[in-house]
Amino acid sequence: MTSVPRLLPTDFEARLDAAVSQFWQTRNKSPKQTGQGGSRDAVVSGKNMQGFADLVVHVASHCGIPAEAVHTRKSKVILPGFFRATKNWDVLVVHQGRLLAVFEFKSQVGSFGNNFNNRSEEVIGSAADLWVAHHHRAYSEGPHRSRQWVKENHPALLNPAILNDPRPPFVGWLMLLEDCPAACTPVSVEEPHFRVFEEFRGASYAQRYQILCERLVERQLYSAAALELSDSVTHGRRSLSSATSLRNLFSEFAGRMLAASER
Repeated sequence: MTSVPRLLPTDFEARLDAAVSQFWQTRNKSPKQTGQGGSRDAVVSGKNMQGFADLVVHVASHCGIPAEAVHTRKSKVILPGFFRATKNWDVLVVHQGRLLAVFEFKSQVGSFGNNFNNRSEEVIGSAADLWVAHHHRAYSEGPHRSRQWVKENHPALLNPAILNDPRPPFVGWLMLLEDCPAACTPVSVEEPHFRVFEEFRGASYAQRYQILCERLVERQLYSAAALELSDSVTHGRRSLSSATSLRNLFSEFAGRMLAASER
């Protein structure tokens, strides 16, 4: 009897811990002064989330996808968009001419009030751009196709991939959030004209990110979305639910890659 392969590598949790620690270690290093100031240099360098990109390579390889199909270099993670010419992602998996997976990694340390809405707008907008471009066959082999080639019976549908592709790419999003009182304390909302949805009332920024992740998947903008809270001192990590955990995100990814590698 053929044994069923493990969905995730046996060292997955250890590598995940290492990726979180690498984030804090890179971020806390004394940055070279480039005019932008402070620890922002470490963030701009992109190296603080490299451990998660490496984990994508490791899990994909475990599932039978060759390492050369997983792209993490800046010049190799560009996809055409629909509302804009191109978008730089964090990791792409392109195998045998097919776009298998797309990843975006984000982090937030402090400045929760200033940046939450910006992060939300970015993640929603990026997905909308990707799916409409995908619907117009931007990621298909063959000659360039004009917009007139695609028939749109539902032009307003935000995620039209379900209409024309039984094997759409896996799209994953990660938010690594500083685990601290400011992120976990209830936040008030302003309602000058209409009431907010009840679940946002008294929710902390961490809980708002939790709701965001759940709804990104519910509305089919992302295949999986994860929120991981991590302490800047101990580098410990935790999720608010199994559905939005990093383990679930990578499990969903692994399942897709196992299916793709068997074709």
